[in-house]
Amino acid sequence: MGCTSSIPKRKKKNISIDEVAVFVPVLWIPVDVDLVRPLRGLVPRDVLEKLSTFRRRIVSLAKESSFSSISNVLEAHRTLDDYLPILIGLVNPESQLETSVEFKWKSLGDDGHVTCFASAWYEMLSAVHMKAILSFLEANLILRSKDNPDSLEIKVSEDSKSTAIELLLKGSGCLEYAIHHILVHLPTQIRTSLPKDVQEGILEAISSQALAQCVEMQLGLALESEKATLSVKRRLACEEVSYFAQAHYWLSRCDTSDAYGKKLLLFIRWKFLEAKAAAYYYHSHILDKGSEPSNHISAVCCLFAADELLIESKRANLSFCLAAPVTRVPPAWGVMKHLYRKIPEMASKKSQTYRYLFEEDKNGHLQALPDLPEFPLSLRPDDYELPEVGACWSSENGQPQLLTLKAHLKDEIDSD
Repeated sequence: MGCTSSIPKRKKKNISIDEVAVFVPVLWIPVDVDLVRPLRGLVPRDVLEKLSTFRRRIVSLAKESSFSSISNVLEAHRTLDDYLPILIGLVNPESQLETSVEFKWKSLGDDGHVTCFASAWYEMLSAVHMKAILSFLEANLILRSKDNPDSLEIKVSEDSKSTAIELLLKGSGCLEYAIHHILVHLPTQIRTSLPKDVQEGILEAISSQALAQCVEMQLGLALESEKATLSVKRRLACEEVSYFAQAHYWLSRCDTSDAYGKKLLLFIRWKFLEAKAAAYYYHSHILDKGSEPSNHISAVCCLFAADELLIESKRANLSFCLAAPVTRVPPAWGVMKHLYRKIPEMASKKSQTYRYLFEEDKNGHLQALPDLPEFPLSLRPDDYELPEVGACWSSENGQPQLLTLKAHLKDEIDSD
């Protein structure tokens, strides 16, 4: 039914340490397989040529580049979009071709793991998963781009944030489609043998993490908008906390013993702490608008909690960066760049302003940390649908064209 293997590690000459704005899971790429032999005579020649050409092009793109530039990522996206309409014909129940080809994919992680299954639905899952990861990769490239490579400061424009949000929603939509519309078609034997990176729990976690980072950037945009109220900012921060909590919930049900599983857990913990610090910061502002002493004391307690969470998040950030594969410690940007300065400043200022209230509350009855409000989650992944089956699948009578003996023998000669 399937097979797995590992590729021996090669010595790396040029070590490049990446910087992370968006967590990009391990990318899986297709490995060359023979499509001609198992499909010869069963599908139209045009279909076979397109399947082979587009798949080889994806393999070639992955070999030629590490997708370190946006242009390479976009070209891979275009090729996948050309490939999927042709591939869909293989999963059509009427074609009875779903198990005709053993498809292979390789992890670009350190182990170079290879999996192969005789299943066109597995190929579909892998292709849609690749589209999602490429979207996250493109978002990270956009957010990490610098006008001056030597500069330690990152200035992300409003347009870049908006584009990154669109890409994250697009990638999350691909993952949601894979979970609900592709995985269900795989036999149980294959589903239980899938690599961890494409199993349901991990896909759900990555989708939730992407939505959380969308909300983080929406909060950054709200911070720059004069029209955004404190209530809007608090709601966004609280929603971000919920999305990261959701991601952690899914991960807690998965095997995260491998390097990338541990790395993702550390990333979510770091970003969760940052989000919670932001939520308490904005919650404190709203509480402080109250007129009762308890409102002011609760506001200060929120600021103290935000300050402690911020300190803890810095440690979590370092743990994430040092975990294999090692990544650079990113400079603060967006809303967190603002909050790393404002939270300690406001905690100190408000604690001095309301010191007398704490002194009056000798028994500490009013000094309990209030709960953060909960809001319905408003952000959803973009809808993703597979394209229509390619027109090349249709012959004059709507059936696959069987090769003549002469054409069959010619193909035998050409493939030798």
